[in-house]
Amino acid sequence: MVYLSIDWNPNIELFKIGSFAIRYYSLMFVIAFILGLQIMKKIYENEGISIEKLDTLFIYAVISILLGARIGHFLFYDTKFLFEHPLEVLLPVRFNPFQFTGYQGLASHGGAIGMIIAMYFYSKKVLQKPLLWILDRITLPVAIGGVFVRIGNLVNSEIIGKPTNSDYGFIFRQLGEDFPRHATQLYEAFGYLVTFIILWFVYWKTDKKDKMGYIFGLFMVLLWSVRFVAEFFKEAQVDNRAAWDLNTGQLLSIPMILIGFYLMYKAKKK
Repeated sequence: MVYLSIDWNPNIELFKIGSFAIRYYSLMFVIAFILGLQIMKKIYENEGISIEKLDTLFIYAVISILLGARIGHFLFYDTKFLFEHPLEVLLPVRFNPFQFTGYQGLASHGGAIGMIIAMYFYSKKVLQKPLLWILDRITLPVAIGGVFVRIGNLVNSEIIGKPTNSDYGFIFRQLGEDFPRHATQLYEAFGYLVTFIILWFVYWKTDKKDKMGYIFGLFMVLLWSVRFVAEFFKEAQVDNRAAWDLNTGQLLSIPMILIGFYLMYKAKKK
C-alpha cells in the first residue's frame, strides 16, 4: 500500500462551451496578472507614479510574457514546429482540424526575455525612467505570478518530475501512470514564493530600491537558481544533455544567474 503518494487526476477544465474551454491553467494566469497589477499599484502609489500608467503596463506585460514564453518554448524546445506552423505558435488555435487550444507550451526564459524587451519600450515611451527602474519593481509581481503558473502546470500534469522510486510523490493518473513522481511544480512554486517574500522585504524594508539594478539582479539570482535546482528533479523537456549532464533549462538559467550577480555588484559599487 502506498501511504505517502497522492493520486492526481483533476479536471483541468473550469467550464466548456462547444470546443471552447476555459482551463484552470488559464485561471491561474488571470489571478497572477490581477495580483501583479495590485502589487504594482501599491508600488506606484508609494513612488508617486501616476496610476493611469498602470493600464499600459498591464497591456505590455500580458502581451510580452505570453508571446515571449510561447515563442521561447518552440525556439528552445521545438524549433521545427516554430518554422512549420508559425501562426499556431502565435495564436491560441490549431488549424487542422480547427480547435481552440490556448497557449499550451510556455517557456519561462522566453517570457523573461519578452518582458525585458517590453519594459524597455514602456520605460522610454510611457514611464520616461531608466529601464532598470521598472525592472527592479516588476520583479515582485513576476515572482508571485510564477507561483500560480506552476500550480497551473500541476493541474495540467505537465512539467512533471522524475520518478521518486519510493512511496513518496504524485501519481499522475492523467498520464496513465501508476507510480509516484517528484512534484516539481510545487517545488518551484515554493521557491518562487520564497523569492517573492525576499524581494518584498528588500523593496519595502531596505534602501536597495534606490540602487538601480540591485533588486532585479537579486531576482535573477534567486529565481533562476530555483529553476536550476528544480531541473535536477524534472523530466527533461527535450532529450539533450551537456557535458556536465545539464539540461536545456539549466543551461539557459546559468547566464541569467551570472547577469544577476553582475547587476547586484554594479549597483553596490555605485
